[in-house]
Amino acid sequence: MAEDEGITIKKSENFSEWYNQVILKAELADFSPVKGCMVIRPYGYAIWENIQGFLDRRIKETGHENAYFPLFIPETFFKKEAEHVEGFSPEVAWVTHGGNTKLNEKLAIRPTSETIINYMYSQWIRSYRDLPLLINQWANIVRWETKMTKLFMRTREFLWQEGHTCHRTKEEADEEVLKMLDIYREVYEDLLAIPVIPGYKTEKEKFAGALYTTTVEALMPDGRAIQGGTSHNLGQKFAKVFDITYIDKDEKKKYVWQTSWGLTTRSVAALVMTHGDDKGLVLPPNVAPIKVVIIPIIFEKDRKIVLEKANEIKNTIKKKYSVTLDDREGYTAGYKFNHWELKGVPIRIEIGPKDIQKEQVILVRRDTGEKKAIKSEKLLEEIENTLNSIQKNLYEKAKKLLEENIVEVDSYEDLKKAIEEKKMIKLRFCCSIECEEKIKEDTGATSSCIPFKNFGEGKCVVCGKETDKSIYFAKHY
Repeated sequence: MAEDEGITIKKSENFSEWYNQVILKAELADFSPVKGCMVIRPYGYAIWENIQGFLDRRIKETGHENAYFPLFIPETFFKKEAEHVEGFSPEVAWVTHGGNTKLNEKLAIRPTSETIINYMYSQWIRSYRDLPLLINQWANIVRWETKMTKLFMRTREFLWQEGHTCHRTKEEADEEVLKMLDIYREVYEDLLAIPVIPGYKTEKEKFAGALYTTTVEALMPDGRAIQGGTSHNLGQKFAKVFDITYIDKDEKKKYVWQTSWGLTTRSVAALVMTHGDDKGLVLPPNVAPIKVVIIPIIFEKDRKIVLEKANEIKNTIKKKYSVTLDDREGYTAGYKFNHWELKGVPIRIEIGPKDIQKEQVILVRRDTGEKKAIKSEKLLEEIENTLNSIQKNLYEKAKKLLEENIVEVDSYEDLKKAIEEKKMIKLRFCCSIECEEKIKEDTGATSSCIPFKNFGEGKCVVCGKETDKSIYFAKHY
């Protein structure tokens, strides 16, 4: 592989530039001629499809159905809930003309769909028999980011799913919020091999218009945190604004309780950052579009027999796993090794004339680089064991990084020092906006979440007030 086709900078030296190179050179995405937007290339989209497929299955298994709602939201809808419009107004893109005709009412290009969906729910819900209403949509979202574009991490348009549900009681809505948050934990931990911290967002950081917001937070190797997915109890605010009512069993009219929850293509960024190395992507097998690549070691006199055997191995593997055979002419085996390492394929199978004589192949792990000879009749069994081992190893490696980079602090000086050292901090906290803003002003760090399990009684590290809460802070993407 030519030098400019591989990764030319170490992850430890310049994390941001390393990330850009991996995204571009592994052909996950590219910059668009439309400022702030990205093009997701087929390999990157295949990763997103695997995330989407896993999550969509879990969403449906828990009783939800998919639907689709308009991209355009009337300005009057958007303005109905004051806290909601205040939270999103700076990021909204507006349509003012249809062709050459000025519209009577501006249309927002959805930054989120609560308002348009809630209007429809007010038309559909009449009785307690219509509840719970459990709907999800897969869609694109536009938020007019003004910061520098970072592929998959920060773009003006991105892909996501957004669930919107209605319930009879707050208790049912609370249960829904935590159920969906745990599914997001599954996406990160079971599929992407990324450990996460679940908890509540502070009042300052909660979703605009929500009663409360829960989140799963991940820590990246550069010391910055990522919000992995959020699940919100919206209370009855939107229900009252859009008059979403039902006649209950006691024949009284009541407002529904609502939730919403979402996960985006930002998950692909977290995947790349967490597991990638100086050679490129390292993909956990559960999310890898290609699990095995076969590289034939070809000498001209043995070309036919090696390619025949390589195709035979491919046909055996494809019965159970996604596999590709790289039989391109004009490229050396070494070039192909580097190419597929850049792509992060979990397992490489090498087969040459000597291997055929020994009735074996060489199996190479992407995560550790370990090589071993495998007898042909044991190949499928060994592939299964190796894929499971890679998935487990990547998760444990990421969990170790998380645990080693969380610092519990008891003083404000220790807090500032830990943030300077690019750590995630855990501290006792009174949860006041004033203390939260002081930490941000002094360190640049923002709150990640209030964990479901707290320290117990103690004093806020910032102001000294008694509190039974703890919180995580870090610099965020």
